[in-house]
Amino acid sequence: MFNVVNPPHYHTIPTLPLVSAPNFHQMPLLPALSRAIFSSSVHPLPRSFSSMSNFVTPSSSSVKARLRGVVFDMDGTLTVPAIDFPAMYKAVLGEEEYVSIRKQKPSGIDILQHIEDWSPDKQRQAYEIIADYEKQGLDRLEIMPGASELCAFLDSRSIRRGLITRNVKTAVDLFHERFGITFSPALSREFRPYKPDPAPLLHICSTWEVRPSEVMMIGDSLKDDVACGNRAGTFTCLLDETGKYDSPKYEHVEYKPDYKVSCLAGIHSLLEANFELAP
Repeated sequence: MFNVVNPPHYHTIPTLPLVSAPNFHQMPLLPALSRAIFSSSVHPLPRSFSSMSNFVTPSSSSVKARLRGVVFDMDGTLTVPAIDFPAMYKAVLGEEEYVSIRKQKPSGIDILQHIEDWSPDKQRQAYEIIADYEKQGLDRLEIMPGASELCAFLDSRSIRRGLITRNVKTAVDLFHERFGITFSPALSREFRPYKPDPAPLLHICSTWEVRPSEVMMIGDSLKDDVACGNRAGTFTCLLDETGKYDSPKYEHVEYKPDYKVSCLAGIHSLLEANFELAP
């Protein structure tokens, strides 16, 4: 079974400087230490299990894995879900195509990937629709309960924190400004390739000069966040507020998280119980 944590809600916080990140594929050669760190981590095997319910809880061995950094998704993880994704997908794809793709991909639709092969005009129209829904989401931007407290806890342990989102940089900047919590690096979809490709997560590990095995990716999406973390070789934690991923239709998806929680408030206790928290 999952190591499931279901704690109470919380609520404020210090800041870290934001560092803009270059494209992963345009980065200069890593120094010797970083090359050694990543030489065996760029293409790790995905963690695949037969079903969600058969996930094996991590060992209770006295030797804990070292954790030096946490990377967060933004929409639906650090912020309360504010974008109506099904409505947006239907507006871009049309009702019939949306239903067809949804049946083929139970873990979710990668709309950005799906429209990449469209004609320039059709792609432009799709991005305009997506941008309109994202703007509506910004107007309703609200921080997720427990996010401030979790960030304050990580700061108290000198654990680095970064951010990867498929939203635009404007949304990330607004989040930093409105809530006074800054992540570094904070990568938006202007960074290519975006999740679920592991490149942005590996870029953050490189920037921090830490091993992927010393980092956790936290997000609310199996297809984006958990897949990105699994492929990069980090620990993963799935935020599942409604328990939707307990549904049988997710039993045979390819990527599975190491931990699953129903809210952010209990992640600090999860980290304390399972990891050596060392900067």
